Amino acid sequence: MLPLLLMLLAGLQYRLWVGEGSYAHINRLEQEIERQQIENDKLRERNRVLAVEVEELKTGLDSVEERARQEMGMIKDGETFYMMVEPKNRPAKP
Repeated sequence: MLPLLLMLLAGLQYRLWVGEGSYAHINRLEQEIERQQIENDKLRERNRVLAVEVEELKTGLDSVEERARQEMGMIKDGETFYMMVEPKNRPAKP
């Protein structure tokens, strides 16, 4: 009877410390949940920024005009476009 109880105790201890549902397994799952929550928060913030940008594009022409100027180099009638070019590194004069 005693050997049977010892085997049962050993089996339960194994499951408590090593098997599925053990302290180590639960700890790993909690860490994974924490990492996923951080990733979800980053994605929520990105989605919030994109939603604000979409709303601005839908309602205001200012943001559309700004994008056209920055991304496509567009200008209005009557405006003059000036491009500032940085000089390349020149060798030092002796």
